[in-house]
Amino acid sequence: MKDRKILLKKGHVVSFLSKIDKKRDILISNGEITDISENMKIKEDYEVIDVSGKFVIPALFDIHTHLRTPGREDKETFLSGAKAALKGGFTRICCMPNTDPPIDNAGLIRFIIEQSKKDDIVDILPIGAITKKREGKELAEMYDMKLSGAVGFSDDGFPVMNSGVMRRALEYAGMLGLPIITHSEDMGLSKGGHMNEGYISTILGIKGIPKEAEASMISRDIELSKMTGGHLHIAHVSCKESVDLVREAKKEGVNVTCETCPHYFSLTDEAVLGFNTNAKVNPPLRNKEDVEAIIEGLCDGTIDVIASDHAPHAIQEKEMEFDKAPFGMIGLELSLSLTITKLVKPGILNWGKLIQLMSVNPAKVVNQPVYDISKGSQANLVVVDIKEWISNKESFYSLSYNTPFLNKSLLGVVDYVFSKGRLLLNNGEITAE
Repeated sequence: MKDRKILLKKGHVVSFLSKIDKKRDILISNGEITDISENMKIKEDYEVIDVSGKFVIPALFDIHTHLRTPGREDKETFLSGAKAALKGGFTRICCMPNTDPPIDNAGLIRFIIEQSKKDDIVDILPIGAITKKREGKELAEMYDMKLSGAVGFSDDGFPVMNSGVMRRALEYAGMLGLPIITHSEDMGLSKGGHMNEGYISTILGIKGIPKEAEASMISRDIELSKMTGGHLHIAHVSCKESVDLVREAKKEGVNVTCETCPHYFSLTDEAVLGFNTNAKVNPPLRNKEDVEAIIEGLCDGTIDVIASDHAPHAIQEKEMEFDKAPFGMIGLELSLSLTITKLVKPGILNWGKLIQLMSVNPAKVVNQPVYDISKGSQANLVVVDIKEWISNKESFYSLSYNTPFLNKSLLGVVDYVFSKGRLLLNNGEITAE
């Protein structure tokens, strides 16, 4: 980008922090935003990109992804995951530690960060395991992992069932200034379950997972956060009971934040009908009442973050019998479009709230800089065209395409992405700068 000057012309600029929500031109010089104004005069040395009718927003941040490396590079690699993230409008992502081997030591934390810098597409920020081997028994070396670059701790995929271990984790992570990110599931209640417990599971003859499996663990962990003062971040909230618990905890001043995922405000457990394994996720898709509660929680600030929980799987794994197929669906290239389609276009959320949920708050949860569109700041922004597209597998950079949204019509295509001042996605294509 040295000596390169780019003028984004006539875009609708929205920035949550700068309180911009109007048509503006943006001049980017040597990677820095040097001017934001109306009807900027064009000079000969400017590279002009017409973005009229499109939205220009701060770059997005996904704090919950699975990149399957090390161990299952056939499902996803750092490179393919980074490309999928960029195509979805994300320039920073956090990768979860449920790999093989688990990311439970400083060496693996350093490996992830070094690989991210090598590919130099998006920043991949590692989440370290709470416990060694994610077994829930003995705390992992949190201090060493933080020194190496970990931005939080989670045994994602597994809950920390032992309350004493969870207490110590919150205390220790609190001293380090990092969040504990929980997978909330009482294994005694959920054992053997494969979808939401209810009418649909009954007619399909599939053992269900009750909402109480999630809500009871959230209740316990809120009490432990209250006891220790540690920052509790609850991953992938899926049901009304959980939203209600978090709402009340926040009113009491508990140090708790939470996230949900697009599939929890877009689908119900009816998506499983026909034994659709691409709709098999954990926690499972719930019912209409829960979808409404999730949306309400997003609107009133109870839910802080929209995260993808990007979980790629090989096609042969998802084509197995329902009870043998793994949980999870991809989401990096779909999250923004689903949020626009299901929430922004119907007028449930505005663009400022979307930015808060997908850019500002995720950065705050893991104590990273918040990106803004303002004069003098580095260019970290995304240009989105609110047009229709079909989510076929040819459109994905991800190595996997396990999603119930395959071949569906969605709104919102990312045309341009600037990351750290560099134009890395140009007219929908990843550039090699």
